[in-house]
Amino acid sequence: MDTLIKVLVKENFAPERILPDAPMSRYTTFRVGGKADVLVNIASAKEISIALTAARKAGVPVTVIGNGSNLIVRDGGIRGLVLRICGSFSEIQRDGDVITAQSGALISACAQFALREGLDGLAELAGIPGTIGGGVIMNAGSYGGELSQVVTRVDAVSFHTGEPRTYTGDALGFGYRTSALMHEDIVVTGVTMQLRTGDPDAIRARMDDLARQRREKQPLEYPSAGSTFKRPEGLFAAKLIDDCGLRGMRIGGAQVSAKHAGFIVNTGDATAEDILNLMAIVRKRVLDDTGVLLDPEVRILGEDA
Repeated sequence: MDTLIKVLVKENFAPERILPDAPMSRYTTFRVGGKADVLVNIASAKEISIALTAARKAGVPVTVIGNGSNLIVRDGGIRGLVLRICGSFSEIQRDGDVITAQSGALISACAQFALREGLDGLAELAGIPGTIGGGVIMNAGSYGGELSQVVTRVDAVSFHTGEPRTYTGDALGFGYRTSALMHEDIVVTGVTMQLRTGDPDAIRARMDDLARQRREKQPLEYPSAGSTFKRPEGLFAAKLIDDCGLRGMRIGGAQVSAKHAGFIVNTGDATAEDILNLMAIVRKRVLDDTGVLLDPEVRILGEDA
């Protein structure tokens, strides 16, 4: 990895933003995962292209993450370069009823920005902890709202060439927790959303009510990646898991939440292996008992220990 680091430094990446042997447990909301060979915190779209070029020169693979909120990194960590697009690349701007956000902006920050500007359309998404870049790829949603309802344009760069690309309309290909962007070799750099003028007091009241519901119903007191499994068509994953008697089941430090069976949580000392083994047991039991195969909603990266 020394060659990669030398190339990054030569391209004027600040040394403090280049992190060798980065423990991925610090960069995922599940708080598990082994080390990444090199992690770089991205601060601009240009840096994404530069980092991709540097990785090609060094002959190492590249993995892109955001806030790590919908992610499990295996205990053996991630080989090559990890681009972390969050925090430093998060500017949000308004132009009329349209807001544009850099891909590292948190969805919750976009919702708060819209509230301050008196714009409606993101209130239902305010509790999602991920970035807008990662969220748009999977069409993140909650409480009946989805990014597909407001996103009109996505800007990106090619994973292989670093050249800019733009996606609008049908090219976005949104579906339930999916989009056409999943099948493109791209890194999202910006997201444009068409909102509507609203009453700030009414928007705030709705956001406060949904936040109260989340606190009451979801295990926010433990590290997790949110809903572990996608909702089967016409059904609810949490109910299927609960009906199979799996609420509260544990493997090591991983537990099917006693508060909401749709969440697997880290009770304090879970490993990625614990979580993945528990997910496998849940999927098998639900399939055996109900005939429904649950699809993971979380992204799984890296190598086993």
